Amino acid sequence: MMNIQGIMKQAQAMQKRMEEMQEKLAQEEVEGISGGGMVKVVLNGKFEMKKLELDGSLINIDEKDVLEDLIIAAYNDAKNKVDEKMQNSVQSVTGGMNLGGLKLPF
Repeated sequence: MMNIQGIMKQAQAMQKRMEEMQEKLAQEEVEGISGGGMVKVVLNGKFEMKKLELDGSLINIDEKDVLEDLIIAAYNDAKNKVDEKMQNSVQSVTGGMNLGGLKLPF
């Protein structure tokens, strides 16, 4: 028979590790790049954009749509990297245990 108190202690310990992981990820920054490095976006672990760098040669009103597309691509590149970090961190905390459709950490 399972020891309910033991299971509860394990769940609380895992919850504490998950909270610590969330705090750590929120502080980390990831760079996304597009256009061969002409557009760079920096996101934190909460997907907040912290920095945007544009190569001066991209600033041409006639090619505004190209610049917009490159910014979106750089953001998505950074978002995918943050997602990957989250997945790796969650797996390390849970020992690879499947938590279903749980959306973590934010």
